[in-house]
Amino acid sequence: MKLPRDFFLRSDVVAVARELLGMVLVTHINGEITAGRITETEAYRAPDDRACHAFGNRRTERTEVMFWQGGHAYVYLCYGIHHLFNVVTGVEDEAHAVLIRALEPLEGVEVMRERRFQGKMKSDALLAHGPGALAQAMGLHTRLTGTNMLLPESPVWIEDRGLETREVLISPRIGVDYARECALWPWRFLTLGSRLLTIPSPKDF
Repeated sequence: MKLPRDFFLRSDVVAVARELLGMVLVTHINGEITAGRITETEAYRAPDDRACHAFGNRRTERTEVMFWQGGHAYVYLCYGIHHLFNVVTGVEDEAHAVLIRALEPLEGVEVMRERRFQGKMKSDALLAHGPGALAQAMGLHTRLTGTNMLLPESPVWIEDRGLETREVLISPRIGVDYARECALWPWRFLTLGSRLLTIPSPKDF
């Protein structure tokens, strides 16, 4: 079942980030269906979170979608190379988002392999082990930013398939040292025991 709008409209982006673990991200790109169980997320919150692109309620051409109603996709380019997929949460003008960092492939695995490896033989543990790899495997691109995932014709959406609950690990977010005290906030959530987490994965949490 596709997650309803109410799931994304909540103001507690940290709770949403945690509850997205175990949900299934689905894409329908160029006629190909791919799906995977979400295993790692990070929460970002305006205006007080220095790691958030909309810190201080900063509105730019890139961040404008973050101020839209929850349930939209926010996809941005990192280092000019990696397309990173986020889910906007909260009501209009709150500018919260959850970065989807990793997933376990469920459907369309061959399609994911071709997108990621272009025919080269590599381990499936590398398919969606970080946000850049995940976006590539799932066919997600910056041109999808602003997509309303709740519409029937959306090429990307998130489902609740009732998969079993697993233990959750919690840690500070990755790669946000510039955010000063905010870098220490425990807003990264991981599924215990998954092989598909951001590499290097934590060992001491």
